[in-house]
Amino acid sequence: MTTHPSPAVLGRYADRDADLAEVTIWSVELHLETCADCRAALTTSGDDLLARIATGLDTAIATGPASAPRRRWLVALHRWFVWASLPWLTVSLAMLGCAVLIQWMLPGFPKLVLLLAPVAPLPAVAGAWTRRFDPSWELLAGTPAAGLTMLLRRTAAALAVIVPALTLAGFQTGTPLAMGLLPCLAFTAATIALGAFVGVRRAAAGLGAAWTLAVITPTVLTTHLPAVLQPGTAPVWALMTVALAGLAATRAGHLHRLISTS
Repeated sequence: MTTHPSPAVLGRYADRDADLAEVTIWSVELHLETCADCRAALTTSGDDLLARIATGLDTAIATGPASAPRRRWLVALHRWFVWASLPWLTVSLAMLGCAVLIQWMLPGFPKLVLLLAPVAPLPAVAGAWTRRFDPSWELLAGTPAAGLTMLLRRTAAALAVIVPALTLAGFQTGTPLAMGLLPCLAFTAATIALGAFVGVRRAAAGLGAAWTLAVITPTVLTTHLPAVLQPGTAPVWALMTVALAGLAATRAGHLHRLISTS
C-alpha cells in the first residue's frame, strides 16, 4: 500500500466484527510495519505490554543465531515458479509423451501432437495464479507482483518446460514446428485474456473442453485433420496470438481479481 489507509479502513481493521476483504487486511498490515503514524492511530491501552513484548523480541533476535544466507538462485526460482504447478506440468508432459507413443504405434493416425499442442500448456497455466492451487497466495495477494505480473512469470516458467517438450515431440512425429508452437501460444494468451473475466482456472477448463469437443473428438472419429490445423493456417494462429496478448495487456487491472475469482 503506497498511501496511508483512511481512518475508516483503520477503524474497520481494528474492529474484529467488521467485514474487511483479506487483500485489504494484508495491505494494511504491510503498511503498518513501516508507518509509525498509522500505528499510532491504532493505539490501545495495551501499549506498555506490546512495548515489552517488542523489546523482548528485539533482544531475542539480536542475541540469537545468525540467519542462513539466502541463495539468489533460490529466490529467483520462487519468483518465477510455484511448486504447486509441478503436478500440472507433469500432466502436460505425460500427455505429449502418450501422443508420441500412440503416433509411433499408429503411424497413419492424424498427428496427435498437433491436436494436443493448443491444450498442452493449459493445466500448468490454470495452476499458475489460482487461490485453490497456490498455498502461498495470501502472502502474494497484497504485493505489487500480484495479478498479471505473477501470472506472466509463472506462465513463462511453465512454457520454458512445455515448449521444449512440444518441440521434441513434434520432431519425433514429424509435426511442423510452427503448427505445434503457434496454437500452443495462442491458447496460452487466450487463457490469460479470458481469465481476466472469469478466472484463469475456468478459462483454461473452458478452452480445453471446447477444443476437445470441437476439434479433437471429430478428428479421432473421422481420422481427418481439421482445417484449423492445416499448415496454411500458421499466419492466422500468429495473428490470434498477438491480438489475444494485446487484449490480456489491456485487462491487466482486472487480473488482480484472480485472487477471488480463480
